[in-house]
Amino acid sequence: MKMNAKDGRPLAVDKSHRPEMDDDDAVHGGVQSVDRALAILEILGRDGSSGVGEVAEELQIHKSTASRLLGSLLARGMVQQNTNRGKYELGFGILKLASTIPGRLSLVALARPVIEALAEQYKETVNLAVLREEYAVNVDQAMGPSTLATYDWLGSLTPLHATSSGKVLLAGLSSDERGRILKATKLPQRTAKTIRTRTALEKELLQVVKDGYAQALEEFEMGINSYAAPVRNHLGVVVGAISISGPAFRFAPEMEPGLLEGLKQAGLQVSASLGYTAG
Repeated sequence: MKMNAKDGRPLAVDKSHRPEMDDDDAVHGGVQSVDRALAILEILGRDGSSGVGEVAEELQIHKSTASRLLGSLLARGMVQQNTNRGKYELGFGILKLASTIPGRLSLVALARPVIEALAEQYKETVNLAVLREEYAVNVDQAMGPSTLATYDWLGSLTPLHATSSGKVLLAGLSSDERGRILKATKLPQRTAKTIRTRTALEKELLQVVKDGYAQALEEFEMGINSYAAPVRNHLGVVVGAISISGPAFRFAPEMEPGLLEGLKQAGLQVSASLGYTAG
């Protein structure tokens, strides 16, 4: 501290000449971190999952920086690590934010008692899915009381061609939009039973429209069967899908009398709440 040579008192500090870099640096660094974090969420939303190295390479940042940002997002529940060699994917926290969007909130709130009733009746896992870019994303889930109903797909981005919900959502699209999505995603094989050709898929989607429901028999995961029915808005547009899944050895329409009709009625019930009137 500088002292006055005359009276020995401390000299006043002239703050007007102090470099104003602390706040600017903090703001710049903060904005850059936010921008990068949002970019990471966009990458995961687009690709489904990515590793630290992939994120770092795309953003052109050091792996340690990418790891730090992913760690912060993980702590907030915005991302989660999957079992595919520790890759990251969007987490449940994103769904919490998305649920504040009026349209999405309305669908989830209206469907909730319906999917809970289905899960209770058939004692299996019931999901509500919507289309997000090129995937079906499960935005709500009700677990049946069965001890084997432990499949947690809430928040998962699942392939459209290999899931019952995805097939319902695909069947509800225009031919052009469906073609764009399938051209971008191809038909990656998940199991030996996954549909691999566009011709076979289109044939099945026509049947989905005719029957009012879709099925995926061990096409996404071996040992798991699922069935789904559409949810429509007041214009008749498919805005979601209600699916019910269970172990293949015990879960099939012939083993569950009334399953498909109950599922379709559940879809119609939620659709009616959205203003849809069946023609």
